[in-house]
Amino acid sequence: MAPTAEDGEPSVRQAAPAATTPPGRPPLADAVAPGGRMPRWLPRAMVLALALIAAFQLGSWAFHQLTSLLINILIAFFLALAVEPAVSRMAARGIRRGLATFLVFFGLTILIAGFVTLLGSMLAGQIIKMIEGFPEYLDSLINWINQTFHTELKRVDIQEGLLHSDWLRKYVQNSAAGVLDVSAQVLGGLFQLLTVGLFSFYFAADGPRLRRALCSVLPPARQAEVLRAWEIAVAKTGGYLYSRGLMALISGVAHYILLEVMGVPYAPVLGVWVGLVSQFIPTIGTYLAGALPMLIAFTVDPWYAVWVLGFVVIYQQFENYMLQPKLTSKTVDIHPAVAFGSVIAGTALLGAVGALIAIPAVATLQAFLGAYVKRYAVTDDPRVHGHRSRTPSGPGPLTRARRLWAARRPGGREGA
Repeated sequence: MAPTAEDGEPSVRQAAPAATTPPGRPPLADAVAPGGRMPRWLPRAMVLALALIAAFQLGSWAFHQLTSLLINILIAFFLALAVEPAVSRMAARGIRRGLATFLVFFGLTILIAGFVTLLGSMLAGQIIKMIEGFPEYLDSLINWINQTFHTELKRVDIQEGLLHSDWLRKYVQNSAAGVLDVSAQVLGGLFQLLTVGLFSFYFAADGPRLRRALCSVLPPARQAEVLRAWEIAVAKTGGYLYSRGLMALISGVAHYILLEVMGVPYAPVLGVWVGLVSQFIPTIGTYLAGALPMLIAFTVDPWYAVWVLGFVVIYQQFENYMLQPKLTSKTVDIHPAVAFGSVIAGTALLGAVGALIAIPAVATLQAFLGAYVKRYAVTDDPRVHGHRSRTPSGPGPLTRARRLWAARRPGGREGA
């Protein structure tokens, strides 16, 4: 007879071992802290996380605010590397390094100022000449339109229509409103130019001191690597400027010959303008360089401007795909495809500045890392030289087709 609930205490004692209950989770209060309080490490972790987020935001804001200054310092550093050989030669002859740097920069300033002054006077004279001859150009254009389309246009009517048009009034208002913006941009450009010149002067004059300060915080093994990278950067930057100068000379001579043959005035100055601007102003330098010769050629004959435009386009393609890759690969010692890709990447990252310094930067990095890349002897295989090796896999498809055709012909043998 089964035990009842009244005397079921023994049965409960017997069933207890058979019933296995899963271990329950500890109470949340035990995980937090004794007495229901949060752990001591949680406030400190929250403060640390908030501090890291605030530091990241502050650093990001400061970086975006100082981007223009960092780019100017980068330009100044590469400019200092470019004048380093001349300054070092003058310092080796007993001239103080600061004075040698001043003489180099003073000479460059005189050359640039003289060229800009000569070019500005020439451009102003041509603009005055075009304004004085504008009525004649307008009369010839009106006569051609009247003869071609059988109209009766007059210059007086066109001038009165232009003077009383809403388009001209709005253009004058917008131009007057934009004078302040142009002035601010000019002042900003002058300030950036002064910043670049000041930093480049200090980098070139205090180059040895800067190298010593940098090497003083590094172990001797790292010091040798830093000095080696510095020398490579000087050599590659000089080679890049040499290649640019050579391409500027070739471009200037080619455009000078064209302009001299067509009888365009100021051909030597225009040749120098095209050579320098097209080589040392990236991205838009080609268009700026070709616009001025076209404008002056238009004053001689409108068709001459078309010829100049065609020559600029053809020469630019020749320079981009034939001349520049070969000269750059020899002076900077990088592959033409790498040079072209580095210019595209530099333009995407830093714009015109990146396009200008991309090639010397990549050449420096390639030459520096080349010492740490282990190279092996290449096996003597025909495929290395671009020749396909013949495999003994039987006759080719052409041979098999000939044999099949010979077998089907009358009197042909199957195994021929």
